[in-house]
Amino acid sequence: MAGGTDWLRELARWLPPGALRPFGRPVALFFHGVAPEIDDPRIQINQHDARAFRGIAKALKENFQVLPLVALNEALSHPEQHERSVFLMSDDGYANTLTVAADILEELELPWTLFASTHHIDTGAYNPMTLARIFFFYAPSGRYEIPNFAAPIELADELQRLILAGPSLARLKAMDAARANQSVAAMMAAFPDSERTALLARFASEKFLTWQDVRTLAKRGVEIGAHAHVHWPMHSAQSEEYLIEQARVPREKIIAAIGSCRAFAYPFGNVGDISPQAWQAVRDAGYDSAFTTLSGSLDASVNRWLLPRYGLGARDAHLGALLPLLRAGNSRLTRWQKRMAA
Repeated sequence: MAGGTDWLRELARWLPPGALRPFGRPVALFFHGVAPEIDDPRIQINQHDARAFRGIAKALKENFQVLPLVALNEALSHPEQHERSVFLMSDDGYANTLTVAADILEELELPWTLFASTHHIDTGAYNPMTLARIFFFYAPSGRYEIPNFAAPIELADELQRLILAGPSLARLKAMDAARANQSVAAMMAAFPDSERTALLARFASEKFLTWQDVRTLAKRGVEIGAHAHVHWPMHSAQSEEYLIEQARVPREKIIAAIGSCRAFAYPFGNVGDISPQAWQAVRDAGYDSAFTTLSGSLDASVNRWLLPRYGLGARDAHLGALLPLLRAGNSRLTRWQKRMAA
C-alpha cells in the first residue's frame, strides 16, 4: 500500500491495542471497490473481497468511532480529543460501491465518503491502469510496438509478463495524460474486439457508477467528493491547464448532480503523483480539504489540501493496534509538505 506502511503492519501484530490507545489520533482510511469475489488479483488490484471487507468494517465498528466527513474540522482542531476517530473513504467510484460496499456499511451504520473520478462516471470508461494490466496479463503472446515506450514490449509466458508488468506500468504512470491515453489505446488494440469485450465483462468489478448511482448514494447519506476528472496522476509531467481542469471539472459536475462537493482525493496520491501546482489548483478550485495516500494522523498543523490517508489492505488485521501507529508517519508527511510548499 501507498505510504510505506508494511513495517507498521508487522509491528501491529505484536503490540497490545489497549497500550496504544493514548497514542492514537484521528485518521483517514480508504478502500476502492468491494467485489463479491476476486477472480484475478493481478487485475482486480483495487478490489476488496466482500467477506474480508465486512470483517474490516466490523473491526472498525467495534474498536473505533467512525465519523462523517462533516466532523473533519473538529478532528483537525482538537486531535487529542479524537484518539479513536476514523474517517472512512472510497476512491474511484466503482459500481460495486453501491451494490456491495454501501449495503455493508449501511448495515453497520458506518458513515463514509465516496471520491469519484467524473470522466469515468460520464463515459463508463475503465481505469486506464486496469486496461494496461489486462494488456500485460491477457494480450496474446507476441511483440508489440506501443507508442511512448522506447522499446517493443515482448509478451510471452506468465513469469515474463509478471516481471515486465511492474516497471512498464510505472513508466506508463509517469507519462502525461495524453501520451498515456495513446499508449493504453494501442494496448487495447492488441485484442480482437470480441476478446476485449469478453475480458471487460469478466472484470465487471472494474465498472464505474452512473450519475444516477451517485445520486442514489448521496440520498443514502454518502458524502460525495472528487477524485479528479480522469483517474490519472496530477504530477509534474502534466500541464498547468490540465491540473486546473482536473480540479475544477469534477467539482462542477458533482455540484450539478447533488448540490455540493467539498473534498478532493488525488488519484494514486503518493509522493511523485502530486505536484505543487496540483494541490494549489485543488485549493483554488474551492475544496475545503484534499487527501493524499501518504499515511499519518490528522491535525491542523498540516496542509489541509495534502492530508494523509491509510489504504486498507485486502485483509487488514490488528487494526486496533495499527491505526494508532499511523501517527508515526507524520514526520515524513511534514517533510514532504514543506518541500511541496517551497
